[in-house]
Amino acid sequence: MKQERFDSVSFLKTVPHKPGIYQMFNDKNIIIYVGKAKDLNNRLKSYFNSSVKTLKTDLLVSHIDHVEFTLTNTETEALLLEQTYIKKYQPRYNVLLKDDKSYPFIKISKERHPQLSLYRGSINRKQDEFFGPYPSSYAVKQILALMQKTFPIRQCANATYANRSRPCLQYQIKRCLGPCVAGLVSDEEYNEQVNYVRLFLQNQSDQVVTKITDDMLKASEALEFEKAAKLRDQLHAISKIKEEQAIYSNNDNLDTIGFHYQAGIACVYVLFIRNGQTFGHRAYYPKIPANAELEEVIETFLGQFYLQGNANRNIPKKILLNYSLSDKKSMEDSLSLIANYQVKIVDEPKGNNLKLLNIAIENAQKEVKNKLLQSSTIKQRYVALCEFLGIKHIARMECFDISHFMGKNTIASCVVFDDKGPVRSEFRRYNITGITGGDDYAAMDQVLTRRYNKKQLPEDKIPDIIFIDGGKGQLNQALQVFNSLNVEWNKNHPILIGVAKGSERKEGLETLFFEAHGKGHYLDSHSPALLLIQQIRNASHDHAIVGQRNKNAKQLTDSALEHIEGIGAKRRQALLKHFGGLRELKNATIDEISQVQGISKPLAEKIYNNLQQ
Repeated sequence: MKQERFDSVSFLKTVPHKPGIYQMFNDKNIIIYVGKAKDLNNRLKSYFNSSVKTLKTDLLVSHIDHVEFTLTNTETEALLLEQTYIKKYQPRYNVLLKDDKSYPFIKISKERHPQLSLYRGSINRKQDEFFGPYPSSYAVKQILALMQKTFPIRQCANATYANRSRPCLQYQIKRCLGPCVAGLVSDEEYNEQVNYVRLFLQNQSDQVVTKITDDMLKASEALEFEKAAKLRDQLHAISKIKEEQAIYSNNDNLDTIGFHYQAGIACVYVLFIRNGQTFGHRAYYPKIPANAELEEVIETFLGQFYLQGNANRNIPKKILLNYSLSDKKSMEDSLSLIANYQVKIVDEPKGNNLKLLNIAIENAQKEVKNKLLQSSTIKQRYVALCEFLGIKHIARMECFDISHFMGKNTIASCVVFDDKGPVRSEFRRYNITGITGGDDYAAMDQVLTRRYNKKQLPEDKIPDIIFIDGGKGQLNQALQVFNSLNVEWNKNHPILIGVAKGSERKEGLETLFFEAHGKGHYLDSHSPALLLIQQIRNASHDHAIVGQRNKNAKQLTDSALEHIEGIGAKRRQALLKHFGGLRELKNATIDEISQVQGISKPLAEKIYNNLQQ
């Protein structure tokens, strides 16, 4: 329902007293707010009733050009549709939960010797086994560390596993059975440990204890005392894990949500309990419009957290909450509809539930306190850098670094910081090609050209400062690039700064080279400005290193087949899929290789000879 010129009185006459959602648009036809209501007419009327408006409502109404609404059969349908629209349009005046990361799983690969690993992304249960999702990669890494101490299953990358000729350190310290080397462990013994892991990850630790106890008794009766002793040690390790994780006596599945708001920062701390054991925790910081009401923040968080189409999200049967919702039943009905079982929101818990909620509240308070402290520290560092450079304000900074392995697989990184810290969504990596191996100057030339060789850049994308991780030589190279680029800056040219470590290459001894000066400038090792520069430079370095290592790992797997004439991507994929990995392919005979579809006997012979070499 769109008006040429918004007239609330005339518009409200067209709105029925039925459930539905409404969308408010500005004069650029952009959705600025989405809401739902049991009674659309009463809800929309409240926006234009001058006696009850809040500061946020005043500001919102002043930007409304027109309003559209959609009727639904029930309030539950309205809530679900509201969350769909919020996720799609990200309206300016809605509370927004920045939770765009995929949730991690623990993966057991389906191979001869399965690998235990952290996994993100879309899952295919036909190819591998997945357990989770978990609230954070930190929780997964903790579990994997416990697994490695208790169940000696390999966690190394397939590229490492396929190319070893002798066992690694993990085997020496008894945290891996060493399946990478023939003869160290039988397939039966290895898969027995994999089965223990599978049961443990299915929250069936009691069955794991029963199974290991039975296996220990059988080993003892067969006079296999060494094996029995290992199983006994595993039982002790599992008991210790259960003691560490069991902070809740009941065998319930629930989420405990503690909310705290202070000085414009809101934290929602979620503690995940599954089968009475800690499943992990995670802190969320919703983006809150000015003067938003706290109930709207909580209600919107619950809706976006559980209802915005994340198929991997596990909705528990019970949610503990330190805030009473006026429309709790509608939220419970919506969650129950999605979960296909009854979901209960408990806002006045007792006993053990109250203890759990207090833990979540205390952690939410601590997170907000740390955020405020961090924000104060970042602001202090920015002010110090502005004073050092003699400029009034810094809105955007970018930093570049180059990484390669002995001149190969060169990667350039670019990280972006604003006055609040790192802007991770704008971090980028660039594959550098067509240069002499190890030529960092040529690599820097290429990445800066690709990044900035544009006639016009949006105003908010032009950095105030560009840091180059390197000394005077790298800085001069960057200057040559900018002098040759067809760039039309809409404001002053960014300040170019080279950051070089001192002769001892230690933190705090950096030398700063400016584009307008020949000699280096030093900052005190405790200078807030230098600490900010180090933070930016280190982020760029880490981002480049991670990309370069990922590229190396991929090349280790693919390079053995890539350079064989006649083997393209499809045949390479068919070979690896048929044999399950490069290691198995290397051990195959010519006749076995020729059984793969698309591989002739002469080509199989060529593959065999290349792999043996």
